[in-house]
Amino acid sequence: MTSADEQIEHRQNQFHTWGVYGLLAVSTLLSVAAHELMTSPAEWYAAGALVVAAVLLQLWHGPRRGRRTPSARGTVYYVLRWAVSFVLTWLNPFFGFYASTGYFDSDELIRGKRRQWLGLLATVVVVAGSQSGGMPIRSPTQWLLFGGLLGANFGLLTVVGHITQQEEQRSRERAVTISELERTNAALQQALDENAALHAQLLVQAREAGVADERRRLAAEIHDTIAQGLTGIIAQLQVVANAPDLAVARTHLERASDLARHSLGEARRSVHNLAPVALTDAGLPEALKKTVAEWGERTGVRAEFTVTGTAEQLHEEVAATLLRIVQEALSNASRHASAGRVGVTLSFLGDQVILDIRDDGSGFDPLTVPARTRSGGFGLDGMRARAERIAGSLTVESEPGHGTAVSARVPLVRHD
Repeated sequence: MTSADEQIEHRQNQFHTWGVYGLLAVSTLLSVAAHELMTSPAEWYAAGALVVAAVLLQLWHGPRRGRRTPSARGTVYYVLRWAVSFVLTWLNPFFGFYASTGYFDSDELIRGKRRQWLGLLATVVVVAGSQSGGMPIRSPTQWLLFGGLLGANFGLLTVVGHITQQEEQRSRERAVTISELERTNAALQQALDENAALHAQLLVQAREAGVADERRRLAAEIHDTIAQGLTGIIAQLQVVANAPDLAVARTHLERASDLARHSLGEARRSVHNLAPVALTDAGLPEALKKTVAEWGERTGVRAEFTVTGTAEQLHEEVAATLLRIVQEALSNASRHASAGRVGVTLSFLGDQVILDIRDDGSGFDPLTVPARTRSGGFGLDGMRARAERIAGSLTVESEPGHGTAVSARVPLVRHD
């Protein structure tokens, strides 16, 4: 309950407690002023005794402390008060002010709507009798006036009662609405708390996913740089071990040294998430042409590179992905295919870029490729994951004895 509601409740308690005393005092003073209406000492004694009885009755009823609940005790009090006011009004019509107290608390004292209306009707009779000149009613004119006042008072009481009932209904509806709003606010607060907890959980999951993705990226970069470089170095050293003269050995040692430096630079750039060295000063077509030529020179396999369509400057992530796919495909061809010829084609087709790597090697059955192990490379799975990371796709066509064709199709995203 708000402070305003508490203040209203306090004023209502004061009115119901002291209002009866006040109306009784006003009625008594007016009756004394109009003393000619009570002609005999007996009437004066009777009026005085009834006023004292009214005060004692009010003291017995006690002060109002909050809205009362209708009860048998309240009904007895209402009936006794009405009886005292009826006799006082009979003695002097100015006691009708005291009789009007029955208008204010019938709903708090009498059980049942029908009984409440009967109590109000009894009060209206007393008030209308006092307004028409007092009781008993002696002339037809007074009867006519009494009937009109009775109807007017009861009609006015009905209108006021209807308005009061509507206001109480609105108050109940407001109370229900406030209660529902409180429940809604509580549910909303609970939802906000749950959302905060979920947000925190999502942050943790996103951080874990970011860590896992960075681990995969570094693993792929290490595979494409250090692992392939070391493979090339091993191959060059094997040639050196079987070299017929010092000049041939020196040539292959220089190549092994270049591969070591190149792999070291690529590893450093991978750690810093930079583009491959081949893309630093050239676009993707030039980088692929150089990569294919160096690979062919290093392995002794005939390697060709072709560009179709209008070449465009690609986004660095797209270019780096396609370059890594070519490096992995060439590494697989040198290690597994025993190919005599390799062809790499980069095609610019509208909003797509297609990269094809074909060899005439031994081929394999794609359905029987063993799962990647801790000692094995990333291979086809790594190339496919790279393509899918930039919303692309990778397909592999191969057959034992008929070579292998790898095709990567990615969106054409231009350089910023």
